[in-house]
Amino acid sequence: MKKLLLASAAAALFAGAAGAEEVKMGISLGFTGPLESLAGPMDKGAQLAMKEVSDSGKLLDGSTVTVVTGDSTCADAAAATATVERLITAEGVRGIVGGMCSGETIASLENVAKANGIVMISPSATSPALSDIEDNGLFFRTAPSDARQGEVMADILTGKGIMSVAVTYTNNDYGKGLADSFQAAYEAKGGKVTVNAPHDDGKADYSAEVAALAAAGGDALAVVGYIDQGGAGVTRAALDTGAFSTFIFPDGMVGTALEEKFGAETAGSIGINPASEGDGRDKFNEMAEAAGFDPHSPYAGEAYDAAALMLLAMQAAGSSDPAAYKDKITEVANAPGEPILPGELGKALEILAGGGDIDYVGASSVEMVGNGESAGTFRETEMKDGALAVIGFR
Repeated sequence: MKKLLLASAAAALFAGAAGAEEVKMGISLGFTGPLESLAGPMDKGAQLAMKEVSDSGKLLDGSTVTVVTGDSTCADAAAATATVERLITAEGVRGIVGGMCSGETIASLENVAKANGIVMISPSATSPALSDIEDNGLFFRTAPSDARQGEVMADILTGKGIMSVAVTYTNNDYGKGLADSFQAAYEAKGGKVTVNAPHDDGKADYSAEVAALAAAGGDALAVVGYIDQGGAGVTRAALDTGAFSTFIFPDGMVGTALEEKFGAETAGSIGINPASEGDGRDKFNEMAEAAGFDPHSPYAGEAYDAAALMLLAMQAAGSSDPAAYKDKITEVANAPGEPILPGELGKALEILAGGGDIDYVGASSVEMVGNGESAGTFRETEMKDGALAVIGFR
């Protein structure tokens, strides 16, 4: 009898929307670690979508959404795995916005989420290694792969006539993946990478690394790192020694912390991060400002979209069971259907409940292109008067 009761309870846990229920949603981000300055706005972006859906009262016969957060640290795979295990086994979440950094995302997915059949949608894990990972259809991301970011970096630099670059990268999946992707694309366009060398996070002094980079030379230094960690240390050492005056900062370095730490010292330097423009982005910016957080912080919009996609997929499937709704994520993300912008999640839930189709545009112009990948667009910025000025989108 006890076994029968346990089996019945387990079945009820994933029975879906047989009436209103409490749908627990997890958020696993690096609230401490090398990108902690970005985690707050990302968390707020995800929670903004969850609150919008819950407040609408239209999810799965009036179900409510409860948020459970966890610190992935962004850098410690063991800590991230433990966090995700807690969210799944102790808290009973039905989906997770996260991870944040590529290495810990891979570890959490392979060690915990896949084994438990839980969907993860990362707003910011961009390593090309995640494109073909065996995920049982459970992993998606709303930020584009670094294979694409490397191409964009190469296009921007060659377009500006910068044909010789030194590269330093944080010594992990994200750093190496992007550095290698950039080098391949850049050299295919006639550029020269003088050195492509790793740096470790957590050091007090990066003078030796910068000396080696300076010896190799280059018209600019690409810092494929973290603004709250070694990337900042390398940049500071390069500025203090006069080794480089022009920098290329990809997504892990872009944010208000870059302006605060280096500002006018890096005038003319280039920043690149996933972002979009258009009505969806404008609406998200308005909502974020009203909610009291910076809408321009990298990946905040992508976090909103990650949460929204899971909840809309649940409505399309008529169930909060990940085994049911995972197959609906790409369907609600892409055409055909009624275009859905931020702030219109209640409308989307109504359409889906009535058997209609939606095309979720969201804050980042979401378009899934296979294997849970986002096509994505990138924002090009330039440091002017101590701030990152938007040049355009690619």
